Amino acid sequence: MNNVKILKVEVYHPEKHVDNSFYIDHFKSQGKEISGLLNAFGREKRYIIDNEENTITMGIEVANKVLKSAGLEGKDIDMVLFSSQFPEYTFPSQSLIIHNAINGKEDCMCMDTNTNCAGMLVTVENAIRSMMGNPHVKRALVIGSDYTSIHCRNDDELTYPNFADGAAAVILEKTDEDGGFIDSLCKSNGATWEAVKYPACGMSKVYKEGLSIRDRKLDWTPFDGLFIIDNAVTSIHVLLNRNNLKIDEIENYCFSQYSKAFATLGSEKLGVDINKFIYIGDVYGYTGTSSPFIALYEGIKTGKIKRGDIVCLWSVAINWTICTMLIRY
Repeated sequence: MNNVKILKVEVYHPEKHVDNSFYIDHFKSQGKEISGLLNAFGREKRYIIDNEENTITMGIEVANKVLKSAGLEGKDIDMVLFSSQFPEYTFPSQSLIIHNAINGKEDCMCMDTNTNCAGMLVTVENAIRSMMGNPHVKRALVIGSDYTSIHCRNDDELTYPNFADGAAAVILEKTDEDGGFIDSLCKSNGATWEAVKYPACGMSKVYKEGLSIRDRKLDWTPFDGLFIIDNAVTSIHVLLNRNNLKIDEIENYCFSQYSKAFATLGSEKLGVDINKFIYIGDVYGYTGTSSPFIALYEGIKTGKIKRGDIVCLWSVAINWTICTMLIRY
């Protein structure tokens, strides 16, 4: 068992969906026209939690779903990893709650992670590299779950109509077969870290008297993030070169679904067909940490991604860390 493959991918989203008209009317009442913005981001529909759902409930749903799909039980999992920007609790860990919900075994490592929007991809990368170095770990369950919608200010046209809620889960399994994980690369630059903060006031001040709801919500300073695609392109070429692969061998790209422009610019700068980029942000909205894996799920479900295909997954975290990964699915 000298490599790790993605055995199964599943997705969970709330039943409630909201289309663009809701947000257009909402901001029109504030004297703002956001139709062009929604079009630029590539939004049409998104799923939003109701009052009974949260990061954990979505995580439990998708964890049970992916286990059932793989024909496995909690006792078959050696690691549970949970990625979220908005955990329901910091005590206890979300992964421990999931472990309990799936009746996991005691000989199992549980850990929560947060690398913002790149979190699930970074977590999968770290899980794979850990599994390759640990002979006692055969399978890992990785969950990415965010409910961003309620943390956005409803007067912020950059976040409130853009983010949506949802979760994805993957089961990683060691394999002797050809394929699986090929390589990955991360890059980081925190020079502009203050551009986006949650909570806006900082955790040490959330109980301070006199703070408004605005102070406790997500604070998002507008910035042009499209420059980040240059870093994605550079990373892809590095991975191709050090693994003796050619750009034409990549069958599909599952990029962050934050903006449709990521796919458009990626296609242009890499010189590859735009149809190789799977975009589902018009259906799911932007789900944060899980977004590249929801794209992977849709690619597999529709038959666009088949076993043996080389797939590039890429995502970016505020403000900024990127992770690029090549797998042979």
